[in-house]
Amino acid sequence: MRILLVNGNTTAAITELCAAAGRAAASPGTEVVPLTPAIGPAVISSRLENAIAAHGMLEAMAPFAGKVDGVLLAVSYDTALEAARQLMPCPVLGMTEAACLTAMTVGRRFGLVTFGGVEIYRELIAHHGFSGRLAGLLGVSATPKDALDDPQAVAVQVNTAIAALVSQGAESIVLGGAALAGMGARLNSPVPLLDGIACGVRLLEGLAGLKLPRPLNGSLAPVKGRASQGLGDALAQALQG
Repeated sequence: MRILLVNGNTTAAITELCAAAGRAAASPGTEVVPLTPAIGPAVISSRLENAIAAHGMLEAMAPFAGKVDGVLLAVSYDTALEAARQLMPCPVLGMTEAACLTAMTVGRRFGLVTFGGVEIYRELIAHHGFSGRLAGLLGVSATPKDALDDPQAVAVQVNTAIAALVSQGAESIVLGGAALAGMGARLNSPVPLLDGIACGVRLLEGLAGLKLPRPLNGSLAPVKGRASQGLGDALAQALQG
């Protein structure tokens, strides 16, 4: 089985961090294929960067259509999720979506800790339909670069946020951020911690094994007969159908 792990930004170090976490979680025989977009922001921390990143991610993954068994979006905003599902003929999961889904199986209410502001995460959780199970959101005063450069110092902040979320009623906690992939071993928590990369890989293994048909109707059905300009060959061909 091959799982394509698509970073949402152009920082290769984050791609490799996520790939390592994915490979550690994968079953024997599952290959995790890391992919960094050629175009897009270095780090996504705003609505504008998120919108720009979607194009780069779709361009990057389009040549892999029909060549992988699943796609994991290694970006905590689940950037381009619905568009990727319409593009790719295999299961596609966002890392935050995967972690939240798993969190709700091991606790009645979950919390999410991330970097910086949380408003976009609140909107994302509402978009996924999970708001009724959310205990709280907290952002630490660190950046993804900080997590790469000094993970132990960031872990101290994340541990403080975990304790606060548990006090708010969280019975499981999502680590919201690609740069937090694999950090669970550095953290202390009285409730389960959900790493979106690990959850995504394991869920994709199950979805791929179900061999569900691709939807041919509805909003996720493949696009056909659409003209375009300036796109890469693979993405332009996908619009043509």
